[in-house]
Amino acid sequence: MQQSQIFNSSVINTNVIEQCIAGRRSSQELLYNFYAPKMFGICLRYAKDYHAAEDILQEGFIKVFNHLDRFRGEGSFEGWIKRVFVNTAIEHYRKASNQQSITELSDDANRAVGEVASSFLAKEDLLHLVQQLPLGYRTVFNLYAIEGYSHKEIAKMLQISEGTSKSQLARARNTLQKMLKSVS
Repeated sequence: MQQSQIFNSSVINTNVIEQCIAGRRSSQELLYNFYAPKMFGICLRYAKDYHAAEDILQEGFIKVFNHLDRFRGEGSFEGWIKRVFVNTAIEHYRKASNQQSITELSDDANRAVGEVASSFLAKEDLLHLVQQLPLGYRTVFNLYAIEGYSHKEIAKMLQISEGTSKSQLARARNTLQKMLKSVS
């Protein structure tokens, strides 16, 4: 079967899922090859570097294949797999944050700063700048600005306060703005 017959506009054929659950390697390989590039992009946003992103990618796919039977067909498969990868990245954050502490800022530091002006940068350049952010800043920035989670949701996921989430986002934006100014 050709990949174009199995996938139709990013929607996975339920037969492929069933074959993956049954352990058919060729179907697992097709699923991996189809989704790996997009999921790697998610991993890169959360990881400190390329190698850490590769680790998150591999761990994410292990989870996908081990828990594929949990996909109930409600909503898109791509949405489900994306959530697996975001959660895997968050687990990496939690492991690393046990070694680093996230500090909460005063209310004065929680004020919003302007959006990052990235129109003059290539996507890869902006990604590189985001990867340079400290772990807490990078994770909150991705969850809020890229994934669209609220500070309340982020606080629950990362086991931090909403204030910490807001301050980490403000500091991430401020740091990115400083980086952008030094680049231009």
